[in-house]
Amino acid sequence: MIQRSVEIQIPEAIYDRELLRRIAEKDHRAFKILVDRFQNKVLNLCFRLLDNPQNAEDVAQEVFFQVYKSSGKFRHDCLVSTWIYRIILNRCRNFNRDNRKFRWWGGLRREFQDVRRDDPVLTAAKADDPESAWNEHQTKELIWKAIASLPEKQKTMLILHKFEGHSYKEIAEVLDVSLPSVESCLHRAKINLQKKLAPYFLKGCRDRKF
Repeated sequence: MIQRSVEIQIPEAIYDRELLRRIAEKDHRAFKILVDRFQNKVLNLCFRLLDNPQNAEDVAQEVFFQVYKSSGKFRHDCLVSTWIYRIILNRCRNFNRDNRKFRWWGGLRREFQDVRRDDPVLTAAKADDPESAWNEHQTKELIWKAIASLPEKQKTMLILHKFEGHSYKEIAEVLDVSLPSVESCLHRAKINLQKKLAPYFLKGCRDRKF
């Protein structure tokens, strides 16, 4: 197994591809290292896209199983991380398709505890003001429901950009679409969110940045 020493830093892209090559040769230690490297990212995205932690864990296991099974088919035309994100999105999409009655926005609601108080979308209430705190909670509920009601592609891109921190270029690579397509889709997502939230925020809604 390759080691990344202090003296010689192997670029992550090369390191990940070497891990994947070893996994294709049934190197279980390489697979464990790759899981350790990506498990938080995989779980976080599954959690944001799915109904509850248990569903997220189940799908995350399926993702890593597919990574192991398909490691020899990696075509080296993108980053390993991009390839893994594609697997995540496909697995989550399949889960949603097979569980039509499940409430997609349920998982997003659990993000409340992690939202920063200075988030420009969610104006925070002071902790010592119960009424403001309740209003903040209600505001977050409305926003998560609005996000969940967006078309699938818009929801996915918005989550990848706003919650996973991916650039437009990275999203284009993950979804295998053009950069203008990402820009256009995210623009429509923001407009749709404003329209959905306008009845609740009235004139102040158009001034909010998503």
